[in-house]
Amino acid sequence: MATAPTAPTAFELPDVAALAVGDVVAERVFGLTRDTLVRYAGASGDFNPIHYRDDVAKAVGLPGVLAHGMLTMGLAIQPVVDWVGDPNRVTDYQVRFTRPIVVDPELGAIVTVVAKVAELDADARTARIDLTVTVGGETVLGKAQVRVTLS
Repeated sequence: MATAPTAPTAFELPDVAALAVGDVVAERVFGLTRDTLVRYAGASGDFNPIHYRDDVAKAVGLPGVLAHGMLTMGLAIQPVVDWVGDPNRVTDYQVRFTRPIVVDPELGAIVTVVAKVAELDADARTARIDLTVTVGGETVLGKAQVRVTLS
């Protein structure tokens, strides 16, 4: 028996008045594999072999194949975009790369993102969200900050 399709639920924009500095607004865990890197390379056009060949990565002094920095940035901001419901609400986003993400050929890598309110401006209806992005308990993006509008 077929079920009737359900209507999409309306997105509710986060209420700036209900937020406080320190609130965790989003958390997400992403798994990266070598397949992920190949797909990202195809989409981005970044076919630098350090992202898919261990021999090349090691020849240039890297510990192994690395995830693309822009891929990491994209993964890190996605929980915030989902929280605010529209990428157009992101007015600024910046990070510092602090540690490369080595993607093991068999185990891959697990990226954990925690998004926390760092500043609020109720009058302007804006917030700064700080991201903690880690792999294996080590921070891979420093000073990762996202500014969003909540109106």
